[in-house]
Amino acid sequence: MDAEFIQELFAQFRPVVVRRMFSGAGISVEGVNFALMIRGAIYLKVNDETIPAFQQEGSEPFTYTRSRKPNKPVSMSYWKLPERLYDDPDELAEWARRSFEVARQQKLAPRTRSAAKPRQAARKPAAGKMKRKPLQGRKRRRS
Repeated sequence: MDAEFIQELFAQFRPVVVRRMFSGAGISVEGVNFALMIRGAIYLKVNDETIPAFQQEGSEPFTYTRSRKPNKPVSMSYWKLPERLYDDPDELAEWARRSFEVARQQKLAPRTRSAAKPRQAARKPAAGKMKRKPLQGRKRRRS
């Protein structure tokens, strides 16, 4: 699949930008990535509300394995475009619109940090008791 094919495929939806990413490409509108093209397939952005439609079509999520943990695949919030949509531009446009809205909402949503271990505050030295570390490998300036 090349960029021209992808642009034609999504033409009924909106003009899309296709940019190389890793071993595939990102597909975006207005700077919002709503789809990926990787391993010869297109994957659309999903959320909890849109996943059931993909499951009903027999689609699967995009997964990859990390080199450090090859037995534990990582799943992302992109699901494979159902095969029948390649031949139905009107319905493909509707699925693309929903995926674009999901991606746009996620981009606009404030990011929250996961519950990480609480950090201990760095201890401040007592006033007037600050020790200076010697400069290593550099000569001191003389003024």
